[in-house]
Amino acid sequence: MTETPHPLYDRHADTLNRALTAITERGYWSAYPESPSPRLYGETAAADGKAAFEAYRNGDFPLDQPGSGDRVATETSPFGLELNVRYPHAGADELLAAASAALPAWRDAGPQARVGVCLEILARLHRNIFELANAVQFTSGQAFVMAFQAGGAHALDRALEAIAYAYAEMTRHPRTAGWEKAAGKGDPLRMTKTFHVVPRGVALVIGCNTFPTWNSYPGLFASLVTGNPVVVKPHPRAVLPLAVTVRYAREVLAEAGFDPNLVLLAPEAPGEKLASTLALHPGVKIVDFTGSTEYGDWLEANARQASVYTEKAGLNTVVVDSTDDFAGLCRNLGFTLTLYSGQMCTTSQNILIPSGGIATDQGHKSFEEVAGGIAAAVSKLTADPARGVEFTGAIVNDEVLKRLDEVTGVGEAVLESRTVEHPAFPGAVVRTPTIVRLSADDTETYSREWFGPISFAIATDSTAHSLEILRSTVGEKGALTAAVYSTDEAVLDAAEAAAIDAGVHLSCNLTGGVFVNQSAAFSDFHGSGANPAANAALTDGAYVANRFRIVQSRRPA
Repeated sequence: MTETPHPLYDRHADTLNRALTAITERGYWSAYPESPSPRLYGETAAADGKAAFEAYRNGDFPLDQPGSGDRVATETSPFGLELNVRYPHAGADELLAAASAALPAWRDAGPQARVGVCLEILARLHRNIFELANAVQFTSGQAFVMAFQAGGAHALDRALEAIAYAYAEMTRHPRTAGWEKAAGKGDPLRMTKTFHVVPRGVALVIGCNTFPTWNSYPGLFASLVTGNPVVVKPHPRAVLPLAVTVRYAREVLAEAGFDPNLVLLAPEAPGEKLASTLALHPGVKIVDFTGSTEYGDWLEANARQASVYTEKAGLNTVVVDSTDDFAGLCRNLGFTLTLYSGQMCTTSQNILIPSGGIATDQGHKSFEEVAGGIAAAVSKLTADPARGVEFTGAIVNDEVLKRLDEVTGVGEAVLESRTVEHPAFPGAVVRTPTIVRLSADDTETYSREWFGPISFAIATDSTAHSLEILRSTVGEKGALTAAVYSTDEAVLDAAEAAAIDAGVHLSCNLTGGVFVNQSAAFSDFHGSGANPAANAALTDGAYVANRFRIVQSRRPA
């Protein structure tokens, strides 16, 4: 039994092969240019994408899928822009019945056909990347360039990375094999064996508000390419980016001769709690989720019929010991804290600095000077509103604002948060970062996550004490990133040992154009699955291999 080649596989074979090489070499490679330059995308691409986005506003989103005919509209833009996009609504049973019916033909098409179709979906999304970027910008609060990069090009790279890992795992074993065993003086025992890649069943992707595509694409495409239909349940405040994704996915599937119900959108009505209903449904066999620790823990504990992949919250930590580039340290951390107003699951929260200060290329710097230098870098980036909002974006929801209010009653402000008026969008909610001084004894405060533009400069007894705090807090609560600054190789080794113990990825001495809260597809793993912040890594073999099973049949030869 051989797999029938598919023309879409042939069309995208070079891209797949390059991605397969990239995941083994772990060097820099990207399939999708991250600059929104007209030289790369054409003179009209930006205007065409903006027009496509505008056409969705105040109208019914063009998506033909099973449902009652009802429509839901739940999005509010952080930029104050009226969206009022109305999406088709369906119940859990309708969606899962349609998805389940689409599974057999998709399973039987084989890995090459599925890879070809999935890569064509990525190509279609890339062709419409400006439309996608506008949808991400105006639902997440990201500035446009960040939305284009993280929500467009980088999200597509992460999807391609997941497809490459999945293809490698699906083809690890031969499709067929001959088996022969000696049987004494008689004829050998001979068998022909066939190995089938069998999907687990319907997959559910639960999207988040801040990075609706970047965080959803790995699970979506890892499940789809391994044969599982996917129900995409967006965050109520960020439906449009995933609706656009589902629209183009369904178009490609139909054009390729497959049931478009292999990918379905599941927007929810206010108060419906559709994510929980779907997650516990016996027909759902895979769940991918990015968001709060509380809900991620609930999914892990209760969606027992499914394989659950979660990326939750954590205490991202920086240990400052010494530096040979104090200005670079301040600039780098200042940018890290400012980017998207700290509304990234990878942004540093706890900055651990010895109370006696540190050695630098500018001489000894006191604790106050180190914290003040980082604060000054943030202030410089946000001083000019027109320039600053291109870094900060807008505040994604009221919960972030509540935490900003709450933190004013904690510690001593090194840098206070400011309200900024967005020059292009007067209705945008913009806040600059705050940095609060704490002591190492303020464990109750810094051992919880304060998602948003909130960071703590924490005075410790020593670098060794800082590493103890990193090891204990991250080990207990989790983190997606950690960083260390030191000119001492022994300290760097000790920090790496602490990071290994805590199961967190470590960055050392970042003073240039690489930042701790950014990760590169095909090279950096996002999350490790080795601490409570995430139970899986984006993306590795373990992330894809449990989305299917190998079922064999054997016959006498």
